[in-house]
Amino acid sequence: MIKNKTSCIRFSDNKICPSCKSKNIVKNGFTANKKQQFLCKECKKRFIDFYTYKAYNQWVNKRIVKFTKEGLGIRSTARILKISTTTLLKRIILIAKKIPNQPIFKYKTYEVDEMRTFIGNKEKPVWIVYALEKQTKQVVSFSIGRRTKRTLQYVTNTLLLSNPKTIYTDKLVHYKLLLKDAVHSTRPFGTNHIERRNLSIRTHLKRLNRKTICFSRSYILLQCILRIYFWG
Repeated sequence: MIKNKTSCIRFSDNKICPSCKSKNIVKNGFTANKKQQFLCKECKKRFIDFYTYKAYNQWVNKRIVKFTKEGLGIRSTARILKISTTTLLKRIILIAKKIPNQPIFKYKTYEVDEMRTFIGNKEKPVWIVYALEKQTKQVVSFSIGRRTKRTLQYVTNTLLLSNPKTIYTDKLVHYKLLLKDAVHSTRPFGTNHIERRNLSIRTHLKRLNRKTICFSRSYILLQCILRIYFWG
């Protein structure tokens, strides 16, 4: 059977289920647009002979992650991949859900800082609070919300469970209430690495740029984008 230039691999060529790789498949009628449909008798999943819509390609998710980390917006990514924005938003959420949290090791040194951005409109500011491991420069935890004790506590409590050596922060009064004096430090230049990381994040992610109209429209999407950027 000749392969369609605009499609993925035709499953009828190799007779293998794309989900479980079983060869025990049978024909199962036709779809509404007259494409041959198959049924896998092992995993009971249905699939068609070939997909013409680009979102079904196996490399799409990897490119979504790559483009997200390079700072492309939703519409830009959708145009390049030739898929709908609705499909792209669903994929971003699904990809983010599969990314595990980063392991936090004991007796390390951390830096914590906040970044201001918007959700919905510029009358609704929120803060991204995140922690950076000082030696590896790896983000280990983050939280999004108002600049309150509750938002900061999600990150600080995670760090305190790892028995840290030192946690460097700025002089925001909330940190004094959340962190013990034995591990908390506000000395000058203690947050140099995370302050520089703030600049990199704002440069890479269009939605976090200053003086922009590209801010996030939903809390969930902003959280997913950050999860992919930090750990994807």
